[in-house]
Amino acid sequence: MPEHATITQRGDGRFVATIQLNGRRKFVYGATEADVRRKLRETERQTAVLGSIPNPGRRTVSDLLDAWLDVARPSLKPKTLVGYEDTARWYIRPAIGGVRLAKLEPIHVQGLYAELSSKGLARIPAQAHAILHRACKLGVMWGWLALNPCDRVLPPKYKARRKRVWTADETAHFLDGVGSRRFGPLFTFLVFTGARLSEALALQWEDVQGEAVTIRRSVQRLRGEWVLTAPKTDAGERTIVMPSALIAALHLERVRQAERRLKAGAGWTDLGLVFATIRGGYIGKDQVAAVLRGECDRLGLRRLTPHGCRHLSASLLLAEHVPLPNVSRRLGHAHPGITARVYAHVVRGDDDAASALERVLGPREGRREAGTE
Repeated sequence: MPEHATITQRGDGRFVATIQLNGRRKFVYGATEADVRRKLRETERQTAVLGSIPNPGRRTVSDLLDAWLDVARPSLKPKTLVGYEDTARWYIRPAIGGVRLAKLEPIHVQGLYAELSSKGLARIPAQAHAILHRACKLGVMWGWLALNPCDRVLPPKYKARRKRVWTADETAHFLDGVGSRRFGPLFTFLVFTGARLSEALALQWEDVQGEAVTIRRSVQRLRGEWVLTAPKTDAGERTIVMPSALIAALHLERVRQAERRLKAGAGWTDLGLVFATIRGGYIGKDQVAAVLRGECDRLGLRRLTPHGCRHLSASLLLAEHVPLPNVSRRLGHAHPGITARVYAHVVRGDDDAASALERVLGPREGRREAGTE
């Protein structure tokens, strides 16, 4: 319990309490007297756990972000880490990075989310919340914060817009139209396997064995450097059986690549890649996306992104009633629940259920007549 605690209202309208715990003095601020009382209780609770009053010193939100990123770095994939660093650098630090932890309030955090949302930055507010919440949780654990301000805000929500994918006829038209083109085999691979583009661009010829291909790695270009990593999840390392059309497309790519290799001579970079530049190196994602847009326009189809090819593949399989667990394994999802959530609009569960009940129960009149014969 505090040895001394008084609550007064400041000239700016905020309330402040001056307390002493274990001989140390601390100021607690709040928008209302109730806020201050709640913070006092939390400070007492944390003091009992830590043995001392939370003490952020002169640390700021930026200092907390630096500390959290250092702690989290070993457990994060390179792409995830870069994403967190960029979100912190471009969106969190400019707005509240200079705020002292001793004065950090939920209103600062809520204001940040409102500002980002007003700029139409779709998923950025939710990303900022995830980063800040984890960083502040560390701050509480280390005794820099009495409580996590992110627990007392309305967290921003992001729901990706459902993208329309092509019909089976449109997909067949696309595959016929790109089959002989430069990136035709790559696009065919994406559609038939549902692989992520980063997985396809890291694929090596040693991963292709007969009628199956094994996804073992992913490649990202991060701040000018190519970085190879394991697939996104443990289930991401998977073997996919290929249809004959895809086997033929990969055979065509092998023949063409041999010609490009011969032409490049000493300038060829031998990385063993299935899909490579004209000199054997990694192909950039932006280039693939740009070529895909051009092909869609040329063929008179709605534009599709490389990741859209993954959605297309899964949607076509589910529309043909391929079992959900099979589709999930093919996509490399951690568990079928993820697949079910992402593609709930494709799974025709209601239609099947209605048909089954109709078969079992049938029209009431028909069943009554059948029973009287």
